[in-house]
Amino acid sequence: MLWLIKRIAVSVVLVWVVATVVFLTLHMVPGDPAELLLSGGGTSPDPYAVQELREKLGLDRPILLQYLEFLERLTQGDLGNSLVDDYPVAQEIALRLPRTLELIAAGTLLAVVIALPAGTFAAVRAGGTFDRIASATAAFLQALPVFVLGTLLILVLAQWLRWMPAGGYTPFAQDPSRHLLLLLLPAVAIAKGLAATVFRMARASVLDQLSRDHVRTARAKGLTPGRVIRRHVVRNAMIPVTTVIGLQMGTLLGGTVLVEYVFNWPGLSTPLLRAVEARDYPMVVGIVLTVSGLFLLINLVMDLLYAVLDPRIARS
Repeated sequence: MLWLIKRIAVSVVLVWVVATVVFLTLHMVPGDPAELLLSGGGTSPDPYAVQELREKLGLDRPILLQYLEFLERLTQGDLGNSLVDDYPVAQEIALRLPRTLELIAAGTLLAVVIALPAGTFAAVRAGGTFDRIASATAAFLQALPVFVLGTLLILVLAQWLRWMPAGGYTPFAQDPSRHLLLLLLPAVAIAKGLAATVFRMARASVLDQLSRDHVRTARAKGLTPGRVIRRHVVRNAMIPVTTVIGLQMGTLLGGTVLVEYVFNWPGLSTPLLRAVEARDYPMVVGIVLTVSGLFLLINLVMDLLYAVLDPRIARS
């Protein structure tokens, strides 16, 4: 329990650090944010409008006071309103975040279900035909950019063969089958990098475990090869694999921006790109903090999985 409390405390401190960095970065941007927001087509904005917007954003107050008010709003879940349409940032994120999380979860599940058994089998049959083909495929997928794969999937499966829709979104409650069909291609696109990484790590980790003394002892006792793999190899090999999955899931949060754009999936990427283009700082800050918080939450969940896989970690 003490171990868990320490991990949660560290995560809370890191959230505060990220929030502080985001706040300071916003105030270190060259130029007056209010003037930048009101500048259009290179024209100089009205000074009275600039001053009014500065007061609305609270930029006329001392920076320390702005920082304390910023932290207070965060503790209340208030991320402010969008400068573009005056819509609450928290509501926009709450609407779109589940769609991004669904895409990440589907991609992760697809990658793990395929790559983990493939990596284990390739290690057990190291040097064989399957091992060579799977390793070459993993290397190719890891080098292939996600937007290229997404474009190829649309071109081949949607345009040429017409097996799949090119993109879009349908709520699950409205049409479950259509929703899952639209989810499949972006999930495959986002899963490719994670699948390649998990395969390589699983193969290397299983190969390492197969050479350990306790595995040779288990074989000497007459245990069947399947039982040796399940009880003495796979579980120990999962710790480094879990580490890679946790780190890569954080990377997927950034990778979804391109995937959602290519497949017109209405997640967080659309408001983020629109906010950056329009200099909508409250929306940018809200999305960045949300993604950072998710990354820390994923790391915390991975720590808990370590404790399940190896109880000695929780006692350290």
